[in-house]
Amino acid sequence: MKIPFLKYAFLVCFSTLSVSVMGQDKPNPTPPSGTLTEEIEVVRPYKPVLADAVKIRRSPDLKNEQPYKAALTYNIIDKKLELNSNIKELEAQKMVDEKEVVLRNNYAKAAAGSSGTTLGEVYVNTGRDQGLQAGAFFKHLSQQGDQERQQFSTQQLGLFGRTVSDSYSLSGKLMYDRRSTYFYGFNPVSSATVNMDKQRFGTIIGQAELINNFTESSPLDYALNIKAYQFSNIDEGRESSVVLGGSVNKAMNLLNFGLNASADFTAVKDEAYKMGNSILRANPYVKLQGKAFSLNIGANIVQEFGDRSRTNVFPAVSAEIPVVTDYAILFGGVNGDVLKTSLRDLATENPYLSKNISIANSIEKMNIYAGIKGNAGAEFGYKVLGFYKTVEDLLLFVNNPTTINRFDAIYDNGESKIFGLNGQVNVKASEILSLTGKAEIYNYELASENEAWFKPTLRFSSNARFDLNEKVIIDGELLFQGETTAKFPGPASGPVNIVNIKSFMDISAGAEYRVNNKFGVFLRANNLLGKSYQKYLYYPKLGMNLFGGVNYSF
Repeated sequence: MKIPFLKYAFLVCFSTLSVSVMGQDKPNPTPPSGTLTEEIEVVRPYKPVLADAVKIRRSPDLKNEQPYKAALTYNIIDKKLELNSNIKELEAQKMVDEKEVVLRNNYAKAAAGSSGTTLGEVYVNTGRDQGLQAGAFFKHLSQQGDQERQQFSTQQLGLFGRTVSDSYSLSGKLMYDRRSTYFYGFNPVSSATVNMDKQRFGTIIGQAELINNFTESSPLDYALNIKAYQFSNIDEGRESSVVLGGSVNKAMNLLNFGLNASADFTAVKDEAYKMGNSILRANPYVKLQGKAFSLNIGANIVQEFGDRSRTNVFPAVSAEIPVVTDYAILFGGVNGDVLKTSLRDLATENPYLSKNISIANSIEKMNIYAGIKGNAGAEFGYKVLGFYKTVEDLLLFVNNPTTINRFDAIYDNGESKIFGLNGQVNVKASEILSLTGKAEIYNYELASENEAWFKPTLRFSSNARFDLNEKVIIDGELLFQGETTAKFPGPASGPVNIVNIKSFMDISAGAEYRVNNKFGVFLRANNLLGKSYQKYLYYPKLGMNLFGGVNYSF
């Protein structure tokens, strides 16, 4: 059965092969469009072979580097071409001549208002010259309150000058100061009559100073000065003083060696006494000034002579260390001094003094202080200071036992201890607004007196300025003083009577309008709250007062 099957299979394959061979010999019929018409059968890969007779038996010469030379033609122009490559000097453009700004160094001011206020000021100066300046001024202010003889008047007349050379500067000043008032104070609960006599003070002041101008080649820095005054009151009180002072400093790398010295010759005369109260001072020091700190070590040697003679030596040490440069600087120190008491200073602080005032110097035996200060650019500055002082014979004012509207000077017999904290800040909020403020806190521990008479434990002051534009300026001031105490006059052997003087706040404000660069008008209001507060017992201040006027610059 298998043999016929193989036989038939062989016949089919042979027939198929015959048909294929016969198909290759037939001509190709016209193929229909879009169909494949050629068939290629690849039997083996193509390998080209070059016969030996066709091969080139010579290697190429790679060193044949004959350059190509192109045929060039030139068109010569019979003309010289100039090339100016030099840089010319630049010529500055001429500026339009500007009109020189006219500085108005002189002004006059006049005003009047409520409370009988009259005000006048005149100031004149030589002008631009930096090498030589001179001028004069005059000031007047008078006011009158509602109470009997509540009148005040002040006048000042002065001349000044300054000359500057290459090596030194010389300045001087001559002034007359006059103040007058009445003893208008009275006891509101007493029917006793009081003496309301007039009081007047006059002071002639002269001073001169010579300072060398700093240069890198200067071997020493020095300054010499002289100050003198003659003071008098309407009675027989007189005081004359001449102070000769000077300083010298030598810098050597980071060290500075120096000396400050003065000789104060003062004579006091009143109705019942004459006395001398002169003081010699010497302050040698060594200062180490580094890039990030400063240290000053010295001594303050003070010799009193006249009616009382004694010598005191105090430390004079101070240091500064920046925590954050410019923004926060720690500082501190310890020192001491003799606090001179003068008739002129007493009358300036309290013009309602009795005759024959007791004159004695206080001694600040030790003053230890420390604090921090800094700036945040030109817009913000601050300083905070804490201190502890021990003062011998602290000066205080009390009402006279027999004439209650006059005051005597007394001294705390022993060492008084004073703790204090002071802070101040300056803020420039914008080009329009600037503010300043200062706060003071004190605590007194006295040796013999019950209280620190008329000395407040809290004071705060502030002022603000608004430059609304070039023509309008507004300013304001605020003063707050805490409660104080006074010793009420009584029998010498009886108990001490203490009177509390209430705290007060005084607010003032002013405005100025500049009409042009010469004329302006201004308005001022003082004690806007209208409170007739007291700084000294039985002496109420003026109530609200308003005045205005004009000023002229020339």
